[in-house]
This record gives sequence, structure tokens and C-alpha cells, in this order.
Amino acid sequence: AILGKVVRVGCSKVGKTSLIMSLVSEEFPDEVPLRAEEITIPADVTPERVPTHIVDYSGRTICGIFDPLLSLSLLQANVICIVYSVNNKKSIEKVTSHWIPLINDRTDKDSRLPLILVGNKSDLVEHSSMETILPIMNQYSEIETCVECSAKNLKNISELFYYAQKAVLHPTGPLYCPEEKEMKSSCVKALTRIFKISDLDNDGILNDNELNFFQRTCFNMPLAPQALEDVKNVVRRNMTDGVKDNGLTLKGFLFLHTLFIQRGRHETTWTVLRRFGYDDDLELTQEYLFPLLKIPPDCTTELNHNAYLFLQSVFDKHDKDRDCALSPDELKDLFKVFPYMPWGPDVNNTVCTNEQGWITYQGYLSQWTLTTYLDVQRCLEYLGYLGYSIIHEQESQAAAITVTRNKRIDLQKKQTQRNVFRCNILGARGSGKSGFLQAFLGRNLARQRRIREEHKSYYAISTAYVYGQEKYLLLHEVLPDFDFLSEADLACDVVCLVYDISNPRSFEYCAKAYKKYFMDSKTPCMIIATKSDLHEVRQHYSLSPLDFCRKHKLHPPQPFTCNTADAPNKDIYTKLTTMAMYPHAKLCCMCACNRCTFCICQNLLNCELLRSVRTKLYGAVLNRHMTQTDLKNSTFWLRASVGATVFAVLGFAMYKALLKQR
Repeated sequence: AILGKVVRVGCSKVGKTSLIMSLVSEEFPDEVPLRAEEITIPADVTPERVPTHIVDYSGRTICGIFDPLLSLSLLQANVICIVYSVNNKKSIEKVTSHWIPLINDRTDKDSRLPLILVGNKSDLVEHSSMETILPIMNQYSEIETCVECSAKNLKNISELFYYAQKAVLHPTGPLYCPEEKEMKSSCVKALTRIFKISDLDNDGILNDNELNFFQRTCFNMPLAPQALEDVKNVVRRNMTDGVKDNGLTLKGFLFLHTLFIQRGRHETTWTVLRRFGYDDDLELTQEYLFPLLKIPPDCTTELNHNAYLFLQSVFDKHDKDRDCALSPDELKDLFKVFPYMPWGPDVNNTVCTNEQGWITYQGYLSQWTLTTYLDVQRCLEYLGYLGYSIIHEQESQAAAITVTRNKRIDLQKKQTQRNVFRCNILGARGSGKSGFLQAFLGRNLARQRRIREEHKSYYAISTAYVYGQEKYLLLHEVLPDFDFLSEADLACDVVCLVYDISNPRSFEYCAKAYKKYFMDSKTPCMIIATKSDLHEVRQHYSLSPLDFCRKHKLHPPQPFTCNTADAPNKDIYTKLTTMAMYPHAKLCCMCACNRCTFCICQNLLNCELLRSVRTKLYGAVLNRHMTQTDLKNSTFWLRASVGATVFAVLGFAMYKALLKQR
């Protein structure tokens, strides 16, 4: 890849073309063409070890005539070298009277191009031109440096291109304002974010461990203890509040980088900025924020263990009062490394909060889980702002994401390794969908009434335990537009059809939605009879809800209410999570007793028929051996042991047979 374009301008006969020819051939050319062709200098020729595209310009074509080729070259340039002859005062005067005004007139006013003054033919004089050039450099802040060289004896030729490349790689303009003698606000903002990310304990100070981690992250090597002290002593000598408790404060951190820039060590600051994802305009690059992540169809995205550990450390870092919740100020402090506030007030109605309405630790992780599941690109962006790849020393934040296997494979194997399951809630208007969502977050009807309409959320996410395993259940309220349900409305792991038992026309929507969209699908469905604290009325539909469920082999309608004194009961959400995890389990698939709950909770011991069979079998074996009184005690216990073994084998065989039928 070509690093950038270096355009060389200057009056005729100052040696522009000779400088290029000498660099390429490493000897002074006998014959110099009017203008050198555009060339690419390979990486191994120059000290910076990067390729450079060089454009020559012939001063003989000026003659006061507008040159469109020159204008185009200037617009495409990354750095411009203005060449003058050290033994020609007129060419020096042309630098300020012609070339700098011309460049400023034909380039973008907002993007300041770095300029390098090149004094050629130093072999022809014994004195230096620097006394004349220094006032010019002080007058024009866009001039990066001045180099005196000789194309004839190859003096400073490589150094010239080194400075040109350095001006491209490490420009001063975006970092520093020479007139104000201070860093620009965009640079201060970027370095402040870097400081906050590196401040791992959020105490406002970079201690020795944090400084060494920062040093290794940016420069691949730690600082020796004495070097650390030397750095802090430099800050102490120049400001009073740059070092606190033997650590570097934000002011001290910014002062050091100002000092680097003022001393011409721009590359130090640029190395830090680029390591933390910034481009030449001090914006985070698209490659940094949105690394490549391939997601096959029918697969979902989840955070992995390392990502949760990182997010936990971020939470602990900002939960200063250790109450396992983030106050508005703590949340604002957490998101200071973001260019905008990513979470709005609706998030507080999407996840669990404490009595004060602050997002709890569980709610915090739940929101990250929701973002990863619904919009993984946004999750990658957020992790980039927090510096995940830097803190965890990963190539990118894509390492924080697990892409689950295709859902069809889970159905074939009848098992899943996923941790996040989506439940879509459908129902007519006023059926209690929103209340069902908020009840999952532990909010009864009284608390729900305090939610402002503009802060309402159509999602709710929290954890549920299935067989002792913590899983995330994501509830999504689907707008009741029966004729226009999109693929996103239908794509889920379990469907919840909600109707109001006190509204005679409420169930009809559920019945029609099931028959149109879910009757022939493999997505498990559950019907919820909400507002069960109210008087139940007869539904205006050809079948009652219970008969409808029996006809279509669904679970009986599950009564639910959120009009409770305390937090609503959450058993129904555990059942939904289990159905999502085991969609192949059907109603009464283990027996015909119509009373077992295997299909809901997957608890084999809850099957009443199987329990009764087991009890009778054990009793028969035991009674048979106890009635044989002629046997001695030793024989009795031996046979009893054999009987118990037979029972165990028969029980296991029956269990396997029933599983096979299922």
C-alpha cells in the first residue's frame, strides 16, 4: 500500500528533479530531465521503511499561467516539499512571496498540509541558510521542518525523505496549535479517553502498574522503575498537580504529550493514538470500531466468558459506592469514553433496576446481552469505545463474541449450547403484553403505572434458571398488526400468545395468530391468560381457550397477573425458557396421565404415572422376597440386593424406552 503522496515544488534550476534522481540511483545524474516521472520509492530505501509516492513539478511551466496539473497534485498531496537553492536568494524569497500563498490558495483551508523547506546545493556554499529560513518557519506554523541537502554529494538525501514521511505519518497539525502553544481540543479529548481506559481502578491516577501496562500496550516494553521516576520528576518540575499519590494525573498525562510534541517527538503521541484506534483526523477508525465478524444464517450472537469478565470489571470500576447498581452519575462517568450517551431512559424499563430506578449489576449485564443479540455491530462499537481489545490484549473486540451454531442443528440434536433465548409476545391491544414484560423485571402493577409513556420499552431481558443453569430470556412485545407480521416478529425460540380473561374478544387474536403463523411451525407456543385476578368471561370464539389448547396439543392457558402486593411470580418465565431450550418436548410426551409437567419443566420426577409405576415395581419385588420366611437372613439380604439391582436395571430400561418414544 502507498503511504502517501509527496509533492515537490520550487523555482526552476533549484534541483528538484536532481534530488529525486539522486535518491533513486544513489548517485548524481549526468543528465537531468526537465521533470521526473512520478515514482514510488520502495520501503527498503527510506529510514521509515514505508513506500512513498513522489510527484515532481517543473517550475518552468509556471510563467504566471494557471496550471491545472499542479492544482490537482496539491489537492492529492499528503506533504509538500518547497525546494530552494541555498545560493540563490531569489528562490528563498519565492518561498513566501509565491509558493506558500499558492499552496494555501489551492488546498483545503480546513486541512492544513504539512510543508517542508528543502535547501538544495549546500555543496556550493560554506554558510547555512538557516538564519534566513528560521523567521519564515516561525511565521508559518504549517512548516514542519527545514532540511539543507545536496543532490550532488548525496548529503541528507535519505533524511529529507525521512522527514517527509514523518510529516505524513506523524503530522503536527491535528495535535497542536503553535499560535496557542497548546494541544488542540480534539487531541485533548482523545488522550483523555485513553487516560480513562488506562486508569483501570478509576481513581483518577495512573499508578506504576497502570503506567507499565500502558507502556507495554503502546510500545511493547515496560518502563524501568528509574525511568518511571524520571518521567514523574519531569512532570513535578513543571506543574504542581501533575503527580498525586506517586501516580500520574490526567493533567500530568496531557502535559507529557504536550512536551513530546513541542520537542518534535510527535511519533510518540501518534503511536499512542493509533494504538487506541484513532486515525489522522483523531476519529476512531471504522476498522477499529467495526471489525469483521461473519454471522451465518439462523445463528445468533452472544458475549463469551471473557467479555462478561471485562464488563464486570468496567461495572466494578464505576460502582464507587459498592451498592451493585449504577447511579445516574456513575453511569454518566462510565460512558465518558463514548462520543455520545448510548443508553436512553428506555433501558431502565428494559432491565432490572433497584428501588431508586438505578440499573443493577444484573440489569447492566442483561442490557449488554440484549445489544449483542439484537445488534452485534453496535455491541462491537460500544466495546471499542471501552477499549476491550486493548485491555484484554485481543486483535479486536470481535474476540468477545460467540456465534452460535445453526438453530436447525440444535433441533436435530435436541440440545443447545446457547445462553440467550428470545420469546415474542403477541396479543390484542390491552391484553397485558407490556405488563407481562415488566413483571419479568420484578415490577408489579403499581410500579408499572409510574413508567412514562415516552420511556416505554418493547423489550425486557433478565435471567432464568433451568436445571441450575443461568440463561437469559429476552421478551419482545410485538405490535398487534395481525396482517403484517414480519420475519423478525416470527423469528424467535418460543411464542407467547397473551389474552385478557376479562375481555370477551381478546382470545380471538391469539387463536387466529396461532393458526396463521405458528400451527405448522416448530416454534413452541404458550398461551397466557392475563389479569387472572379479575373475573373471567366467556370468550367470543368457537372454542374456549382450554379446548383450543387441547385441540392443538398446546399447554393449557397459564393464568397470570401482575396486580400483586409484591413482585409477580416468575415461574411462568422459567417455563418459557425451558420450552425455548427444549422445543422438541411436547405436551405429555412422557406419559398419558395428562398431569405430568415434563413438557414444561423437564423434571422427570414430576411424572405421576412414572412415579406410581416405580413405587409398585419396588413394592412387588420387596414383598416377594419378604414372604419367603424359610430363607435365612443372609439369603434374604442377598436376594433383596439382587431384587434391588433388577429394579434398577428395569427402571433404567423403562426410562430409555420412554425417552426413545419421546
